Amino acid sequence: MEIELTGRVVIVTGASRGIGRTIAETFAAEGAVVVGLDVLSPERDPGLIEHCRCDITDLSAVTEVVEDVARRHGGVDVLVNNAGVNAEGSVESVDPALWDRAFDVNVRGVFNACRAVIPHMKAQRSGRIINAASFAAIVPSVDAAAYGATKAAVVQFTRVLASELGPWRITANAYAPGMIPTDINGFAQLEGDAARERLDLLSLRRWGDAADVAQLLCFLASDLAGYITGALIDISGGKLATQAPALAYQRSGAEASVPFEI
Repeated sequence: MEIELTGRVVIVTGASRGIGRTIAETFAAEGAVVVGLDVLSPERDPGLIEHCRCDITDLSAVTEVVEDVARRHGGVDVLVNNAGVNAEGSVESVDPALWDRAFDVNVRGVFNACRAVIPHMKAQRSGRIINAASFAAIVPSVDAAAYGATKAAVVQFTRVLASELGPWRITANAYAPGMIPTDINGFAQLEGDAARERLDLLSLRRWGDAADVAQLLCFLASDLAGYITGALIDISGGKLATQAPALAYQRSGAEASVPFEI
């Protein structure tokens, strides 16, 4: 079996850099027609991806872009809602404006993009909607209530969407990355004991890679995943699969043979 995405029309939000950029490039490498939506200009442009400046918190702007994509390419087959922002601070101290911004981008942005693509997917009676949640939707972090709450909202939204769109053979799934270094989490800057403490939480004791996420999404977008919907897929290297996954490395003597990947 092969994942076949040639000619599929794929919209990726937050595609200018980071994980979103890797997602867009991976779909393009698989032969998909990829349109990236972002408020930022791309870090690099190999010519395989169309870029549209678009604020996903603006429903009319997102709808206009999606209408144009569908008109020019004959429809929309896949939507990847990757765009997101962080909002740090305790409940007592977090800036309410930052809280609102997190919900505007992480939840309202997902809602807007879905609203825009659904009519086109219904018309063709097929489609894949894939929404970025986070491991924070499973186990949130102290001083990150806003972020955890937005990602939990995305999970529940996705489950409802899956059932509402099932009659049109449209699937909706969410994915929960964890321990993948990004500009938001700063994992790549951790060293020594700080890095070891984080990695000790993982069953697969290494940092994740954006390619790990992109490959999962290509599968979910393909015909091979046609019977998967309403799911939250944990892609965190088995973070907290058990209470102390580091014990397995200590007992097996494997620690020395598994290098830190920072």
